[in-house]
Amino acid sequence: MAIVLGAIADDFTGATDLANNLVRAGMRCVQVIGVPDPATVIEDVDAVVVALKSRTCPADEAVADSLAALEWLQVQGARQLFFKYCSTFDSTDAGNIGPVADALLERLRATETERLRATQTKRLGNAQTVMVPAFPVNGRTVYQGHLFVGDRLLNDSGMQHHPLNPMRDADLVRVLSRQTPHPVGLAARPTLAQGGEATRRHLGELAERGIRHVICDTLDEDDLAVLAEAVVDMPLVTGGSGLGQALPAQYRRLGWLAERPAPGRLAPASGSALVLSGSCSRATLGQVDHFLERQPGFALDPERLAESDAHLQEALTFAREQLADGGPVLIYASADPDQVKAAQAALGVERAGQLVEAALGQLASTLVAEGVGRLVVAGGESSGAVVSALGVTMMRIGEQIDPGVPWTQAPLPGRSDNDAPLSLALKSGNFGGENFFSRAFAVLDELSGGERQP
Repeated sequence: MAIVLGAIADDFTGATDLANNLVRAGMRCVQVIGVPDPATVIEDVDAVVVALKSRTCPADEAVADSLAALEWLQVQGARQLFFKYCSTFDSTDAGNIGPVADALLERLRATETERLRATQTKRLGNAQTVMVPAFPVNGRTVYQGHLFVGDRLLNDSGMQHHPLNPMRDADLVRVLSRQTPHPVGLAARPTLAQGGEATRRHLGELAERGIRHVICDTLDEDDLAVLAEAVVDMPLVTGGSGLGQALPAQYRRLGWLAERPAPGRLAPASGSALVLSGSCSRATLGQVDHFLERQPGFALDPERLAESDAHLQEALTFAREQLADGGPVLIYASADPDQVKAAQAALGVERAGQLVEAALGQLASTLVAEGVGRLVVAGGESSGAVVSALGVTMMRIGEQIDPGVPWTQAPLPGRSDNDAPLSLALKSGNFGGENFFSRAFAVLDELSGGERQP
């Protein structure tokens, strides 16, 4: 059976965030890392999320990777496509949200043109998609086109200090207009208050006026439900994972999706517990501090990593000693903005990030080979580095730890089907409560019936 939803996510934790909400809404979901081989066919799932590392790369690379993912998902027969980006709309004036959305729309329009030509049908609607970054349960809302994080505008939420994509403008119509040559419009809250059909009509009117991208106000879960009803038949939708949680109810209404008992069931967990953190978000910094008050941790220093391998070996020795005592253990490069700026000034922004990502990847591959079976990674770029180092290509999505973050399980290269999969949680930097790291392992123990496998 063809999949119902095919999603393209611009980073690894964002992909997991969306997959988590799809499972919570009743869809069996798999996340794949990168674009699979063209011959790969995934069965017995309702949704597939392709995780790319395209949020901060050059726009032309992001477009090429996203189009490759689109082509593979079309082969899988996806009824609807979803371009997933962060709920804080992480991007620069050059992209990559606008360029990728434009490229996906144009490819889909070209495909539809060919189909209509083959059937001698002349009618072709205007290309349009919606932009719905809001995730109200995590405090991301949009009003009059302005993005809020909690009660603060985006540009006053801490995101203005993001080391790669500083967000200094909360007006998403204005932000997106700098990334695309096409008109950007707004579906404002008063329209959504009239319901799904009124919102659909409004989107159609905007399309007739040539409005390609529509920023959508979203204050709560009811607004997400209205938007899902209005856009369920759009070939492409874009946004954060909040919209992903609202769409499955519409798929069931249309008869595309059956009721699924326990769509997030995973095998029992096994192995020791490790946390690797590279995120420097406010949320993650608080989680690191909370963990260190109760458990051991080791701080990675980018400048020391640049000097020699000795610092990495210190981290490995520390982790081995602590894991032998029962763990869990934390190794982190998370630091406050002043420390990050100092490292970037000494090493360069790109090299500082590469050194940390390479170290986290090496730590993961070494320690997993030595028996770590329960691994939490904080930060999108860090998660990408870790899953790449481990050779993970596919993850089955399980139950939620905190909003936006589920446990997953991944088979590892070189292991037989009888070997226990790696239990893996990939956390976006901004997500999770203060006690997230310790809570994650407690949730996993509960899912395993209170006991871990040996």
